[in-house]
Amino acid sequence: MKKYKLLLIIIWMIIIFMFSNQSATQSSELSDSLIDNTIVKVYEIFNGKVNKEQRAKIIDNYSYFIRKLAHFTLYFILGILCFTFFKDFTKHYVIYSIMVCFLYAVSDEIHQMFSIERGPGVIDVLIDTLGSLASIIILNRKNIY
Repeated sequence: MKKYKLLLIIIWMIIIFMFSNQSATQSSELSDSLIDNTIVKVYEIFNGKVNKEQRAKIIDNYSYFIRKLAHFTLYFILGILCFTFFKDFTKHYVIYSIMVCFLYAVSDEIHQMFSIERGPGVIDVLIDTLGSLASIIILNRKNIY
């Protein structure tokens, strides 16, 4: 079982790596598509059909939030995976989980220095770490695992 937990962590880190490896254009297109297929559709349900300019404004208004929410969510899940893995090995599982997630967030931002049109961001490391910290705190407090 421990091997499978470690394998899930590695797979999830690869998924994060693949998102970070996208160019800024590809990443923006993915975020914009998500907003267009969710928020814009909900907006249309309540307000009727939107024109091209309105659609662009809605996408622009939500883009930053959705991108940062994606960071938070990816690392929230990484925090869960690390917590469940380290809990089997040590009484310091909370600290190890936080450290692994933080160090991976830092390495992820360093990796983005070498991705097309991308660069590192301290805010992203903070959001990533807060995402993992949130899941670790929830699991630890609720004794869910």
